Amino acid sequence: MKREYQICKDCVSDSSLPEIFFDNLGVCNYCEQFKAIIKEIETSSKVNDYLNAHIQKIKSTKNKNYDVLIGVSGGVDSMFLVDFAVKKGLKVLAVNFDNGWHSEIAVSNIRKCLNKLNVDLETYVVDYDEMKGLLISYMKAGLAWIDFPTDNAINATLYKIASKHNIKYIFNGSSIRTEGKQPLEWTYSDSRQLKFINKKFGEKKIKTFPLLSPMKLIYYSIIKKIVLVRPLNYLNYDKSEAKKILIKKYGWKDYGGHHHESVFTKFAIAYWLPKKFNIDKRIITYSAQIRSGLLKRDKALSLLSLPPYDEKLMLEDKEYVLKKLNISSKEFEKIWNNKNKSLYSYPSLIHIIKRFSFLSSFVLNFIFGFKPLIGFELKKKKESQ
Repeated sequence: MKREYQICKDCVSDSSLPEIFFDNLGVCNYCEQFKAIIKEIETSSKVNDYLNAHIQKIKSTKNKNYDVLIGVSGGVDSMFLVDFAVKKGLKVLAVNFDNGWHSEIAVSNIRKCLNKLNVDLETYVVDYDEMKGLLISYMKAGLAWIDFPTDNAINATLYKIASKHNIKYIFNGSSIRTEGKQPLEWTYSDSRQLKFINKKFGEKKIKTFPLLSPMKLIYYSIIKKIVLVRPLNYLNYDKSEAKKILIKKYGWKDYGGHHHESVFTKFAIAYWLPKKFNIDKRIITYSAQIRSGLLKRDKALSLLSLPPYDEKLMLEDKEYVLKKLNISSKEFEKIWNNKNKSLYSYPSLIHIIKRFSFLSSFVLNFIFGFKPLIGFELKKKKESQ
């Protein structure tokens, strides 16, 4: 049965989100989950002591060339993070994963910022045929988050290059206060599922594509002792202010939206998700910013009343994506009309993670040094309610 529409009175999370419910005051369980995450961060940080301690520890490492590795996309978060690290006196190696989909603005942003900061850049260029095959396979599989191959490959590349240069710390540019936590049903996939989908829908074997499996993550984290740190979670980070700083200092240019620095990612977020799955990821982002005091609720509602981005540009980007993937309009229409699938439609590790959630959370906490977002379960509605 179709649920009656409801929207949270404190944020803009609504009944389009999976497993959402509202208490007697009209506040959603996503707000409660967010509070739990922030409480965990603030408890572990002890008013920035956590981050400052990490920075001092990083500076004491014996690597003569680099103290920390940072993945850069040309977006505001990663470029601000490089600026922050350099100001803290850290020797940074910037790494860019080139999957063939970067916008010209993103490439220009990387070059301008890193040149002025005198930061070295290492670019990993993936085999585009393998990349293309995986993206098409995820589309054929009918999953919501079709850009997971890029996400996984970025993480695999960062750990691989950090290991190569004996860098013990990776800075990650995500921020719970500005981005929020996406529902698993919207974005989850893993290396096991990727291999299955490629075997079922792909035409080529994976030979050179960087893939981060759980065993590789354990190897890099425990054997190689590479530590992942999310500094923006421990800073008073305001993305709009960060943009102003980057524009003034480096001539950084805005690319229009969250993760729009990649043409395919923009297509996935602003076309595939909302039009095929009725998923608007802006709801999660704006809700997080409302809870963090970075955005007024009325403003967020106004923004959500508008399309994710210009309709004309959206169609132009769609045509560009199909051409670059070498898919005809007829082929795309067939893919588009395939039945939508969920993360549970194909073999993955999600059942193991959920069945042994406490153990999974403990292991990941040990690996990363902080409780991962996947460890914060969404409070379920009581049957008596």
